[in-house]
Amino acid sequence: MNENPKGWRGSADLWLDAAYQLLVTSGVEAVKILPLAKAVRMSRPSFYWHFEDREALLDALIARWDAKNTGNLVAQTRQHAVSIAEALFNLFDCWLDEDLFDAKLDFAIRNWAQSAPNLKTKLEIADQTRVKAITDMFVRHGFNPFQSDIRASAIYYTQVGYIAMMVEEPKSKRIERMPAYIETFTGNSPTESEIARFKARHLGSSN
Repeated sequence: MNENPKGWRGSADLWLDAAYQLLVTSGVEAVKILPLAKAVRMSRPSFYWHFEDREALLDALIARWDAKNTGNLVAQTRQHAVSIAEALFNLFDCWLDEDLFDAKLDFAIRNWAQSAPNLKTKLEIADQTRVKAITDMFVRHGFNPFQSDIRASAIYYTQVGYIAMMVEEPKSKRIERMPAYIETFTGNSPTESEIARFKARHLGSSN
């Protein structure tokens, strides 16, 4: 491939998107400036218009992960819901919509953290933040703090297990199972209308 037009240095997001692709497909060791320059079809010096060095790029990747996965998860737990079932369906949107929660990125970050103590600390804080957000959601719906923490932990670490084991499950099958998950995690069954609204936003109104 030819390089992009002379004088055009792209954008920080262009380089960051390319770095993301290398991270989720090949791991952090593959995220290097020369392969990135080839991927975006620009010269290596163009990289330095946007990032001071490779470490700055890696920091930007971590910031993107934290804002997207942790930020969106917390926001979903705070969505309006008239019942705990509806609240959990809002949370479960994260497991079905990559625009809300990127499981591939979470998996890559967890792998990276095994050899990066500072990132491991950030990951532990992110996990705690996510569990607390789910716990607070249960408390708002009338569960006592202890039960809320237990239920939140069960829900969250079930999803972490899905990510860590790279579970491949058809979207339609997972959606069909989610009402039963809600009954298991809360002791309450979602109503037919709650189930219908959830399915409509993920499968379409015809399903």
